Amino acid sequence: MAIFDSLGKYRNTGLLIMRIGIGIMFIVHGFPKLAGGPAGWAELGGSMKVVGVNFLPVFWGFMAAVAETFGGFLLIVGLFFRPACIALVFTMIIAALVHFGKGDGLGGASHAIELGIVFFSLIFIGPGKYSVDKK
Repeated sequence: MAIFDSLGKYRNTGLLIMRIGIGIMFIVHGFPKLAGGPAGWAELGGSMKVVGVNFLPVFWGFMAAVAETFGGFLLIVGLFFRPACIALVFTMIIAALVHFGKGDGLGGASHAIELGIVFFSLIFIGPGKYSVDKK
C-alpha cells in the first residue's frame, strides 16, 4: 500500500518511540526494586541460583535493579545504549529462567523472553539518529 511505502523514512522516529516506551516501562518496573533496599536486593539476587551463582545475592539484586531502572533511562536518552541493552538481555535471561524454574512454563517466561529478544536486536540496530550516542 502506498501509505506504508513512505513510512521507512521515519525509521529513527519509530526507534525513538520504542526506546521511550520501553524505557519508561523499565523505569516503572525497576525503580521499586531499586528502592527496596538490601532486603529486596537479596531476594531478587537470589534468582542467580538458577545459573549456579549462590554468592553475593545483595550485589546481584542491586545490579538487576540498576539494570532495569537506569537501563530504562539509558534507553530513553540513547546513552551507552548497547552496554545497557547487554545488561538488560542478561537480566531478561535470568528472569525467564526463574519463571521456568518456578514451573510457570513458556507462558510465564514469555514476557522476559520477548523483551530479551528486543534488547538483543537493539544491540545490532543501535539507538538511532535521535540519541546522545549519535551526537
